[in-house]
Formats: sequence, structure tokens, C-alpha cells
Amino acid sequence: MKALAIYAGPKAKQHLALHGLSASDVGVIPAAAGGPKGLILGPLDRFMFNEWLPNSQQPIDLVGASIGAWRMATACLPDSLAGLCRLEHDYIHQHYELQPGEKFPSAQRVSDSFRESLDLFYGGLVETLLSHPRYRLHVVTSRGKGLLHREHKLLSPLGYGVAFLRNVISRKAMGSSLERVVFSSRGALPFGTKDYATRHLPLTASNFMDVLQASCAIPFVLKAIHNIDGAPSGAYWDGGITDYHLHLNWLQQTQENSKQKLVVYPHFQKAVIPGWLDKSLKWRHKATSFLDSTIVLAPRPEWVQSLPNGKLPDRQDFVTYGQDLNARVKVWQAATLASQQMADEFAQWLEKPDVSVIQDI
Repeated sequence: MKALAIYAGPKAKQHLALHGLSASDVGVIPAAAGGPKGLILGPLDRFMFNEWLPNSQQPIDLVGASIGAWRMATACLPDSLAGLCRLEHDYIHQHYELQPGEKFPSAQRVSDSFRESLDLFYGGLVETLLSHPRYRLHVVTSRGKGLLHREHKLLSPLGYGVAFLRNVISRKAMGSSLERVVFSSRGALPFGTKDYATRHLPLTASNFMDVLQASCAIPFVLKAIHNIDGAPSGAYWDGGITDYHLHLNWLQQTQENSKQKLVVYPHFQKAVIPGWLDKSLKWRHKATSFLDSTIVLAPRPEWVQSLPNGKLPDRQDFVTYGQDLNARVKVWQAATLASQQMADEFAQWLEKPDVSVIQDI
């Protein structure tokens, strides 16, 4: 394999050695925050949800934060293939004309535009996707507490400074500033919650749009969402703040069956970083027992070097290309087109599993 790397925790690795990997082994699919980086997972998503997983019948928990929540919600649509293609197109082509005197578009304008996009994207389909016969959707958000309880131009930056300092002490300490709130279409959470302050609430037709927008609400880039139906008051922000890459204590048994199920995780890198504020805390980038039953499908670093600019698409590209939409679109489309190789290699590996290529997570 030239483009795809497969990493596995010890229990997952043992399973692969004995049984290979079938669609019926999958219990959970996580989807990380990470903005444009998630674009390179489009071909893998389309293969998994439209060619591979239809070969099985078991319920599967889809857990997403930020762009990952958008991807997983789209996978629940009746025509998920068309939806996932449209998501890729819409994300690549998003553009905000600057107003006179602006260096960046205002958070309010970005939020208004994003909400309009969500309304067009999911309009009339929310109840259908929430009642998908197999997939249980779980959307992760971050609810502000204390200084972050309401969005404020002065108090919010101060509150995030306090959250950062608390997070350096420990992840649990950051729970005094930000609470993990997961909204689920149905069913129990597929992960333990003793690691961090967590609240579990229903995801419904009346709050779906607010919840999904909140999960994507990057602080200071988009506006926080307040007054979500059926949820405690407060400002709700990007789920990646508390759970950047969903380094969660994945349960190894499903609600329906005591048989071990695997977490199959299309990701844009090997490291599964707990929270967004942990990006600079390298000691928190290592694997833990939480990932023992996890299989990570990620691009090989040397393959990433072959992409335009030698990297994955990222938010810095909005600055690099500025108002030159065509240049950014060209680069991002080239990266997403190249990433079809990852999906092709995964499909080939499933046909003839080679355990020797699997690396430790």
C-alpha cells in the first residue's frame, strides 16, 4: 500500500490476525474534527457506507465532531452517496467575499451562511436520517461554563485562556470550563464517560440544525449556538474543543450483543489527540487503552508529501489563497482526487488481508 496506513490497538490487531476484517465486525465509526483535513476521507466514506457496510446488518454507532459530525449525519441520508459527494463539493467551494476594511469575514456572516447551507443540505430529510434503520448518530458539542457560559467579545477569549491553563493541569480540570455534550438520535453512548464531564441528550428534528451547527462552531470563526431545544442554557461550540479526535473509552461490546465489536476509524493521521487544546501537548498524543479495539485508517506521511504543497488541505489555506477561490479549489480538488487511492487500497486489503502491514496504533 502506497497511500494507506492501517494502525490497530492490541485487541483489534489480534482480531485481524485471526479473522481478518468483515463489515459485520464494525460497531463504531468515529469522525474527527479537523476542518479541511477531513476532505481526504471522502472516498473512504463513500466506499465504506455504499459498498462495504451494506454487506452487513448490525447497528453501528456513528460518532462525529465538527466536520466529522457533518460527514456522519450525511452518511445517514437515504442517498448517502450523493450526499457525501455534495458535502465534498460544498465544502471545497465555500467562499466569503470580504467587505470593505475586512481582513477576514465576520463570525456572524460565516455562521449565517453556514446555517443557510445546512438548511438547504438537510431540508426535509432530518427525520429520515435520525431514524436510519442501522445507524445511530451521536453529535459531540462543547458547552461553555463559567466565563464561557455565554459568548462575549471580552469574556470568551479570557474564558478560553482559563480553559487552556486548566487543560494543561489535566483534561478533567478543563471540565470546569467546558462540558462535553453529546446529542444522540437514539441508544446509549458507545463510549465511557468517566474521563471527562459529559452530558447525554436526545438529538431530535427540532434541535438537529442547531446541534450540527454548534458542533462545527469554531470559536471566533463562527458564533456559538445558544438556546438549543431540549438542552441546558449556555453557549455551545465546536465538539472538537473537548474531543478533537474522539480519543474516547470505546466500549467493546454492543448493546445488542456481547460479541466484541471493532471501532473502524477513517482518520487523517495516526495520532488520536484528545482535545483541541491538546494539540501542543505532545504527551497526550500517544495511544491509550481506550483505543485497544480501534483500527485507524490514515494516509501514509510519505504519500501526503506527494499532495499539492506537500500537505493535507487545512484552514491555513483560507489565508494562503485569500480571495483566490479558484486556486484553493484546484489544490483541494487535487488532494481529494488523489485520496481515492486510499479507498482503493483499503478495498484491496479487505479482499486479501495482509496482517504484516498493520502497525501499532
